[in-house]
Amino acid sequence: MKEKLLIGAVVVIGLLTVFNTYSILSDDSGAASKSKVAANRFEKTNDNSTKKPSTNQESPNFDPINDQDKNKPAGPKTSISFTKMEHDFGNIAQGSTNEYIFKFTNTGKEPLLISNAKGSCGCTVPKWPKEPVAPGESAEIQIVYKPGKQKNQQTKSITVTANTEPDNTILKIKANVIEDAAATE
Repeated sequence: MKEKLLIGAVVVIGLLTVFNTYSILSDDSGAASKSKVAANRFEKTNDNSTKKPSTNQESPNFDPINDQDKNKPAGPKTSISFTKMEHDFGNIAQGSTNEYIFKFTNTGKEPLLISNAKGSCGCTVPKWPKEPVAPGESAEIQIVYKPGKQKNQQTKSITVTANTEPDNTILKIKANVIEDAAATE
């Protein structure tokens, strides 16, 4: 009986701890409160001065509200137009390296700023221009696809984040990955 009572007490204490932590870190909308998080970032010493951030708190540069937007493109909106939005490599061999270049033009009136390009898996790696692309100018996004041990029909996506509307543009690559090293393109 004592064992059940002890387990019940531990469960109640755990639930209260979770509830109190949630209450402290959230406001009415359920989002983390910036002021409460900021207030808890530093430990207080006995003389009321602050010292280095507590080891059990986030770093002082961490902002849980705004860090989710760190890849959000900056600057006024423009538009982008790709020559092709999808490429099919056809038949390729496992372990091969396959490259394709997606060509695009800034069709807007503001400089185009690509803040990120990310493949849907580690086998698809994009390289994009880091400098602004002027209105009317063209540039390229190079894709390297290495299927590794994948086999059969594969479809991968590349998400390009830029100061366009919408923020994200999805490019696709396809391939039929063949186990035999005698695959043809």
